[in-house]
Amino acid sequence: MRENSIRARHKRRYKVTTDSKHGLPVAENLLARNFTPAAPNQVWTSDITYLWTDEGWLYLAIVLDLFNREVIGWSLKPRMTSDIVTDALTMAWFRRRPAPGVMHHSDRGSQYASHAFQDKLKEFGMTCSMSRKGNCWDNAPTESWFNSFKKERYHGLRYATHAEMKAASFEYIEVFYNRKRQHSTLGYQSPIQYLERWTSEQNQEKRAA
Repeated sequence: MRENSIRARHKRRYKVTTDSKHGLPVAENLLARNFTPAAPNQVWTSDITYLWTDEGWLYLAIVLDLFNREVIGWSLKPRMTSDIVTDALTMAWFRRRPAPGVMHHSDRGSQYASHAFQDKLKEFGMTCSMSRKGNCWDNAPTESWFNSFKKERYHGLRYATHAEMKAASFEYIEVFYNRKRQHSTLGYQSPIQYLERWTSEQNQEKRAA
């Protein structure tokens, strides 16, 4: 390996992001792995992941619209307090302005069970759903998004500062993933392309009617 300048890729540092050992109320799993809603703004899913930089940990929270797998809200902070998830949800709400009744699904972490986040769901007229304890498959699409992000913008790379990680996250989410990255679930269209095509077809049907 030394003669051929080959280095082993070491496993990244691990950080627990889900603290389900709390006394806060948790919601039922209303989503029940139904990952294919018929229209936008019916089901949003959320989760948090960890990102290491030379300046220390950062935590990325996202909100995903399951219909077109678009990241509609996100927040990147050095601490995993409830404001990271309320900020991501607020961004998503201001971008989409959905009618009341959106189902929001997450794990049972203390951030999502917090009074601050639950109050924000009520303010936006959303229904809360949570995964079963210790069952990551109940939120598989969001876990899959983090897996793609880390493979394409994180693993094998070194970020010296928080600012570099924030810039990389912005570029991946807003410039590449939502607008350009082809998604097999969407017929190899990007999330925004898929939504625009669906919206156009719906408008044509309304005009025809």
